[in-house]
Amino acid sequence: MADKQISLPAKLINGGIAGLIGVTCVFPIDLAKTRLQNQQNGQRMYTSMSDCLIKTIRSEGYFGMYRGAAVNLTLVTPEKAIKLAANDFFRHQLSKDGQKLTLLKEMLAGCGAGTCQVIVTTPMEMLKIQLQDAGRIAAQRKILAAQGQLSAQGGAQPSVEAPAAPRPTAIQLTRDLLRSRGIAGLYKGLGATLLRDVPLSVVYFPLFANLNQLGRPASEEKSPFYVSFLAGCVAGSAAAVAVNPCDVVKTRLQSLQRGVNEDTYSGILDCARKILRHEGPSAFLKGAYCRALVIAPLFGIAQVVYFLGIAESLLGLLQDPQA
Repeated sequence: MADKQISLPAKLINGGIAGLIGVTCVFPIDLAKTRLQNQQNGQRMYTSMSDCLIKTIRSEGYFGMYRGAAVNLTLVTPEKAIKLAANDFFRHQLSKDGQKLTLLKEMLAGCGAGTCQVIVTTPMEMLKIQLQDAGRIAAQRKILAAQGQLSAQGGAQPSVEAPAAPRPTAIQLTRDLLRSRGIAGLYKGLGATLLRDVPLSVVYFPLFANLNQLGRPASEEKSPFYVSFLAGCVAGSAAAVAVNPCDVVKTRLQSLQRGVNEDTYSGILDCARKILRHEGPSAFLKGAYCRALVIAPLFGIAQVVYFLGIAESLLGLLQDPQA
């Protein structure tokens, strides 16, 4: 990518298109990932991704799998656009005379991209996690309430079902956070988000660039679209699994509501320490395969849109309507 002249509007449009398509395709898996990561030992509602999705559909309907999707669809355009455009910008700045970037410079470009994107990623994830996890907490409380009624009535079937608590909207959450904590409320977990996204970009972008280069025919200027897609999928899933422990910590820190008897955390180290002590090392890999299934197509689609230059074609038609 270093040998291409940067067109910032095109990169922004490409990133937005890719993000919208990708999120629409994989959001239910991301919801399962959030719920699996947030449940703690002794309070397990779900045993696997499929179990989580089936129970979500039964209790919340089909569209329950898309709770929080509106936040992502709104903010994924600037998030993906910033990430891809920043990486392209840093690669361009670090390249000299069109020479191939060294691995260190590729990692530095990825680091810059990951750092820039958290401006949008942190508030987006903060709101999305509350909406995604609300169903899990509501279901857990409903089960505990039913068990309490059974115990109180000596095993008799409860006659009245407890009314479901109203679930918050993204606008209500934003208003409440701004009122109670100011702008810092939307950026809770910023440090954990940086710990996840910077290493992810450091791993992803160099790995993608080199895999994409391997599949490029010697006679052609850029790789076929299927090579870009596969390279994006492989690099994305590898990077996602590599940083999953940071993602678990980030998800726990950004969750404002807790289930019954679930731990609370004061910071990154406190969270990591309690997870290790109470749930063991394997807890840091909760939702890893879900995250790989989310990131792989998300980044694959992004790179196909980006390298096909859809935005460049659209901008070209706008500039030359008679073409």
